[in-house]
Amino acid sequence: MYRRLLTSLIACTFCFGAFAHGDHDHPVAIAIHGGAGTILKENMTPEQERAYLSKLEEAISHGYALLKQGESGEQAVVETIQILENSPLFNAGIGAVYTFDGEHELDASLMHGGSKNAGAVAGVKTIRSPIEAARLVMEQSPHVMLSGKGAETYAAEHGLEQVDNTIFDTKFRKKALDKAKARMESAGLTEGGQQGNERFGTVGAVVLDSHGNIVAGTSTGGMTAKRYGRIGDSPVIGAGTFADNDSCAVSATGHGEYFIRYNVAADICARMKYLGDPLQKAADAVINGVLVEAGGDGGVIAIDGDGNIATVFNSPGMYRAKIDTNGDLSVGIYQSWSKAAQ
Repeated sequence: MYRRLLTSLIACTFCFGAFAHGDHDHPVAIAIHGGAGTILKENMTPEQERAYLSKLEEAISHGYALLKQGESGEQAVVETIQILENSPLFNAGIGAVYTFDGEHELDASLMHGGSKNAGAVAGVKTIRSPIEAARLVMEQSPHVMLSGKGAETYAAEHGLEQVDNTIFDTKFRKKALDKAKARMESAGLTEGGQQGNERFGTVGAVVLDSHGNIVAGTSTGGMTAKRYGRIGDSPVIGAGTFADNDSCAVSATGHGEYFIRYNVAADICARMKYLGDPLQKAADAVINGVLVEAGGDGGVIAIDGDGNIATVFNSPGMYRAKIDTNGDLSVGIYQSWSKAAQ
């Protein structure tokens, strides 16, 4: 009798949980980015533009389909980002930039706006999908962030795919490393500072799922020619990634040191929560106000619990796409939105 009573109580708990989350009937929306920086139309061929727009469309369409099917926000974010991690076009996973020593050190983070649970990995070299590792840390580990060898060991023990670091190599990124090192040498720099556009590049996704939860995730290869185990904002909860059902979810891209110092992702959400600012106003105040005044550049994608989406950046361009609660798709590279890839 006791077992039957316990079973009934558990069943009622699950029923209440499903009811509390809207039983999969909440409208869904998604936004993604593929990095911000000095992205100029005159430096892009039509073929390159189509390639970027096509990959952005592919990734966001996959994530949106998962959301429409009732999949969780974290599942949609992870699978969407994995498509970008697997593309040499973006600075994450395949196509990650090189460190000063000619390797790749990858970072990623994930946060759930309902539970406030979060996970991150930093400075990993052998994990095939850093965003998958961030989810593992979020869901299985008592910790929030794992780094380096420890993170790799934890991922391997839980069955995540391990690879040789050279799998992330690309000729384009190697040329960028050579160019950055040559400039550093001519300027007498030794610590990887004062770089050009090579410091930019990240991928990310924010979603509103059918349970009414918002989720944010970010993945990156970091900064070209970085040294001494440098970690940027992407795996730092509150700086590069943040999510709170009571305000918004944010994924950032740009000069990470500024995003860390000014707690950019969390600041946007705090302005909504405590000042009552709408999403667009909060994001604009931080990216085009606080950051510009401090000398930082980059951008964010953000979403709130009603499905409002903001894509704000103070650099010439940001690879981005969004699908709103009406199912309307937009993709863009420069300041104005572009036509979908043909």
